[in-house]
Amino acid sequence: MKSKQKIHSYIHKERENYITFFKKMIKEPSVAGAEEGVQSLVAERLKENGLEVEMWELDYKELSQSPFFNSERTDFNGSPNVVGVWKGIGGGRSVILNGHVDVVPEGEIAQWNDDPFSAKEENGRIYGRGTTDMKGGNLSALIALESLLHNGYKLKGDVIFESVVEEESGGSGTLAAIQKGYKADVALIPEPSELRIFPKQQGSMWFEVSIKGISAHGGTRYEGVSAVEKGIIVYQHIAELEKKRNDRITDPLYEDNPIPIPINMGKFQGGYFPSSVPDRATIEGRMGIEPGETIEEAKKEFEEWLDGLSSKDDWFKDNPVDVKWFGLRLPPGNCDLDHPMMDILQKSYKETKGKEAVVAGSTWGTDGGLLTQVGNIPSIIFGPGTTKVCHYPNEYIEIEHIFEVAEIMALAILQWCGHTEQ
Repeated sequence: MKSKQKIHSYIHKERENYITFFKKMIKEPSVAGAEEGVQSLVAERLKENGLEVEMWELDYKELSQSPFFNSERTDFNGSPNVVGVWKGIGGGRSVILNGHVDVVPEGEIAQWNDDPFSAKEENGRIYGRGTTDMKGGNLSALIALESLLHNGYKLKGDVIFESVVEEESGGSGTLAAIQKGYKADVALIPEPSELRIFPKQQGSMWFEVSIKGISAHGGTRYEGVSAVEKGIIVYQHIAELEKKRNDRITDPLYEDNPIPIPINMGKFQGGYFPSSVPDRATIEGRMGIEPGETIEEAKKEFEEWLDGLSSKDDWFKDNPVDVKWFGLRLPPGNCDLDHPMMDILQKSYKETKGKEAVVAGSTWGTDGGLLTQVGNIPSIIFGPGTTKVCHYPNEYIEIEHIFEVAEIMALAILQWCGHTEQ
């Protein structure tokens, strides 16, 4: 029997068992600081499969030594990483299957049709926080691994299954796994890509721009200088930078995206009293980082661009804005288009789906940037689910897509690592 038939037959036979296990994962509300429940499920499953399993809580002291560490947490109690290693027999290439189990908070409960962690199954979908982002992808990777194990394949290269925490707040889990020494020749990350293949992922970072003004009574506001009015100039100036940065992108992977690397200004605040001229305003936002660009290069361009505000308004000659970088800081990820795993993954997709895969660039950051820039591991995003329901109420995933991705990944891993059969 061909490998594709063997893998498909196994997955079909175990389908309901996997759905049951998935529901258990979703019912564990693994927000930051509460991931231990779902990680225990994963660790036990990996042990049952005979993998070498390590489960550990992150070490702030060690993490803080890295310039890529940006979590606001200093205590990671309740947030363990889990890594399982399926050792190959030698002579093959290795692969990391990386996925995060932390989920964003459920938000306003009234906006959900059911309990956010109900794992309700309806019309071919499973609903709940974390279904798409990204426990569904984690399950795909687990199914792929188990379909090879239970069919008796002996892989030549290692498969490293990483179930990490803290992705939503900066990637500390993946950074910790890299610091532990887990490395491979390539990484597959089953983030929700709608079954598209993303060899490139933009990075992102948060900024705060502070604008100065001069306070005065609202009745004689002409005696003051409104920081909000000056802030509007700053806002428009940053919008011009966004256009400049995106106009120079010629990568065909982003040709269908109107704004490949957005600069989102999500917060604009100023003033302290309705009858006073505001003497301070702040703009907080998220700056996209182009694949191939470093965090420092992006920061430098942003800061130098704001230095040019004095050409727009003389006020800024003596009152330059202050720029602060805080919070989330994700480097962009990358895998060369001619990397052999790209060819293998596309062929596995076509063999399974009967059509060509869509290859594109991601407009959101993932742990792939850390794997690429810290671990020096080419990383590719390929997973079930769609980003339009990530972080939203009534988040869901199409069950069939979980199994399709699993089958494609299994075929790709088989060819990538090389194998013999029992």
